[in-house]
Amino acid sequence: MSNTKQQDLQSSGREVATLGGGCFWCLEAVYDELQGVEDVVSGYSGGAVVNPTYQQVCTGTTGHAEVVQVTFDPSIVSFREILEIFFTIHDPTTLNRQGADVGPQYRSAVFYHTQEQKATAEQVIAELNAAQLWDAPIVTEVTPFQAFYQAEAYHQEYFQRNPGQGYCRVIIAPKVAKFRQKYLAKLKK
Repeated sequence: MSNTKQQDLQSSGREVATLGGGCFWCLEAVYDELQGVEDVVSGYSGGAVVNPTYQQVCTGTTGHAEVVQVTFDPSIVSFREILEIFFTIHDPTTLNRQGADVGPQYRSAVFYHTQEQKATAEQVIAELNAAQLWDAPIVTEVTPFQAFYQAEAYHQEYFQRNPGQGYCRVIIAPKVAKFRQKYLAKLKK
């Protein structure tokens, strides 16, 4: 995201969160249903290759993670709430993997856009580690946002367009159901 776009969002009262937590299809499906979220785009961030393809990212050699870029209205949903949901819908304790998805492209990551986002992410992680909700410590990286590359069109709204596909039924649908159950009051109407 360019500095100009970031400034436009801030002047409109909107914020952006860039998050990696395994397959971007899973994250996108959840955030699409959250009140206050205006846009969710699947893509790649955190690597050195400019405009990578899905095939390149899948090799694990680009440095990029599969991410979602979430545009939201902080007067409706806070960045902290975005993160609380994030830590509910993926396992932040496994390095470079989510279930059967293995490689650095599936790492848990918060690419912060502001120093406030960085502080909030570090605080949430410290609180979750102190609560010992998992048997292992959180390994989510918190690093500055540098660039976002939108994934190919067939990745956008994947769960919504392919609910009967095997991965969607077995992996994504249970995550969406867990989210809906835990955050029922925060779902879009």
